[in-house]
Amino acid sequence: MNEHVGSQKGMTPLIEEALALTTGVDYWTTLDAPANGIRSLRFADGPHGLRVQDDENPDHLGLERSAPATCFPPAVTLASSWDMELTAAVGEALGREARKAGVDVVLGPGLNIKRSPLCGRNFEYYSEDPFLAGMLAGASARGIQAQGVAACLKHFAANNQETDRLRVSANVDERTLREVYLRAFQIALRESGAWSVMSSYNRINGLHASENRWLLTEILRDEWGFDGVVVSDWGAVRDPVEALAAGLDVRMPGRQDDPRVRDAFANEKLNEKIVTSMVERLRLLAARTTHHSDAEAIDYEAHHQLVRKAASDSAVLLTNDGSLPLSLSSGLRVAVVGELARTPRYQGAGSSRVNAVKVVSGLDALSARAKGAGASLAFEPGYSLSKGVDTAVMIENAVNLAKRSDVVVIFLGLPGEYEAEGRDRTNIDLPPDQLSLVDALRAAGKTTVVAMSNGSAVTTAAWRGSVNAIVEFWLTGQAHGDTIADVLLGDTNPGGKLAETIPLVLEDTPSYLNFPGAYENVTYGEGIHVGYRYYDARKMAVDYPFGHGLSYTTFAYSDLELKVRPLADPIAFDAKFTIRNTGTRHGSEVVQLYVHDHGEVVITPPVELRGWKKVNLAPGEAQTIEITVARDELKHWHEGTQSWIFPGGSLTVHVGASSRDFRLEATAEIPGEALVISLNAWSTLGEWLDHPHLGPRLLGLFSARGGVKGRVGDLLADEAGQDSVRGIPLGTIADFPGVPLEMSDIEDLCGQAA
Repeated sequence: MNEHVGSQKGMTPLIEEALALTTGVDYWTTLDAPANGIRSLRFADGPHGLRVQDDENPDHLGLERSAPATCFPPAVTLASSWDMELTAAVGEALGREARKAGVDVVLGPGLNIKRSPLCGRNFEYYSEDPFLAGMLAGASARGIQAQGVAACLKHFAANNQETDRLRVSANVDERTLREVYLRAFQIALRESGAWSVMSSYNRINGLHASENRWLLTEILRDEWGFDGVVVSDWGAVRDPVEALAAGLDVRMPGRQDDPRVRDAFANEKLNEKIVTSMVERLRLLAARTTHHSDAEAIDYEAHHQLVRKAASDSAVLLTNDGSLPLSLSSGLRVAVVGELARTPRYQGAGSSRVNAVKVVSGLDALSARAKGAGASLAFEPGYSLSKGVDTAVMIENAVNLAKRSDVVVIFLGLPGEYEAEGRDRTNIDLPPDQLSLVDALRAAGKTTVVAMSNGSAVTTAAWRGSVNAIVEFWLTGQAHGDTIADVLLGDTNPGGKLAETIPLVLEDTPSYLNFPGAYENVTYGEGIHVGYRYYDARKMAVDYPFGHGLSYTTFAYSDLELKVRPLADPIAFDAKFTIRNTGTRHGSEVVQLYVHDHGEVVITPPVELRGWKKVNLAPGEAQTIEITVARDELKHWHEGTQSWIFPGGSLTVHVGASSRDFRLEATAEIPGEALVISLNAWSTLGEWLDHPHLGPRLLGLFSARGGVKGRVGDLLADEAGQDSVRGIPLGTIADFPGVPLEMSDIEDLCGQAA
């Protein structure tokens, strides 16, 4: 204990130790605090693979000194599986490796909303849709914690860009925060009971997330019932005393020599109850993660095969004219083009980078398959992954190879420097040399299929018509090459659906005019209309819609039935329908359910995802699917009442293969709770007249006093003028001649609201 602490008047060793727990002892561990009954806890990066630092070199960015671990597909890829069981299985495998390494807390999953495709860290996040993101992140966290290792949901909250991320203020209205940016965390916590949450770097409406009591205490703990530990992102705390008072538990990395917390406590500027609560939460976290001594040896080959399956089930077949799957045969000449075939891009860059146990390239995997089938395979890089390289000769060589071949497989995607922690992208296109390569290969006139490797949305609009098929593999994890070969050759049927919209051009994106902001501020001007909600509301064409993904087989939908449940039931309705595999191959389909709320109490998007199910079917096989929709999932945040509401009414339920490929629909009346708004003298006449209790009483008062006369009476009697007078506050109307109402009458009516 440093000398400064020892000098504090009245500071007991127990309190000294408790205060020291508020920050780590180094980059990755917390204090060993025997007096408070809390052992040291170890953190490690790990959204898609464990990154345990060498203890001799424990710096935050010593990426190359990380111990070898399985590199799993990151969230951008797993999200396209729409498979919670698979996502949980990956979480369990990650948890096993963490447990064996003595890690108590895995810093993941990341579940920030993809507000813009330009966010440099989108590869770590799941979706533009909070329901999908929350459910999948909850599954991942559930899997990790099944191994006695804490998941840490991050980055809480509204961390949707890398530009100026330690200072920028995300300026967002409360409805948008609650329905979009907080909702994913709320759902993930509900689904997993996660034991820790990481506060984000950014400010929210001017206040740093790590020092935001509304966020960390009123919402997270009081409303949602979170009982775990809140740890800061590394370097996210400016004032550790304010952060503790707001609800933060642990400031990372460790700064045991910082006297501010101890001084505040000694000077009675830090409540002892806050410190006590922090200690209790850390003690609970230590108790929840005490199972490392019996950790089993890791079967890395089994984990590698899990990576292979997960990436295949997440691959999205964007377009296909029947050229896929490829069939290798004796004498077939295959051209593999693209440096990414030889130098694979299979994970993101930054703090999540994993030192993979092994990596399989696409070129190696396809070469082995071709050799086994008696086909010939040749390779040309076609472009460079380094900037500033003249690729004219490379492109010419690639075209010449294509002309001598029967089929061309092009590997395209984003080099690691294009998307990374700490920087945002500036466009949604492929690198210029790759676009030039695709354009030049048209002249070869050969069957051409594209394998994409990227962690963020890339538009294909300018070139998709010049190729026969495109598969979006995202970032596959370490089994990269085997996954690509499995899908392209038809050993597995691509099972992925887009978890984000691919726009035609950057200028179409919802946040285009408000990203990444300026002068330490960014305005979320699109409000709740994020992703497909925006494109649908604007009726805009897109490159590929949310939920899109083709298959090597076909599916037919039929017989939609809705069962509406009574208001007291937490389930609003059940949707039942049949899906049949009408093709010749085994395959999976993600059947998606969207709801169109016809109500007018709050503005809602045209449709919103409210359920889905992934089903695997053999050729000719049919299955009856049931999807239940919880009443809470139909609610929207109402600013006037500061509450979640669903007042009931007509809903149209759409079932289909994407947000723009509906196969079935049905409309039903769903019961809800009547919206009752608190009124006062400055509520409008329209709000008073629409109130279920006070409206009739106000009209009764008018009637008893001979009715409304004068100009106000004329407007009320005129169909064209009603809207004008309905928008005037009742207190103002009381001052108009001919209105039989006094301010005291309004006060009396307000008193009758109960």
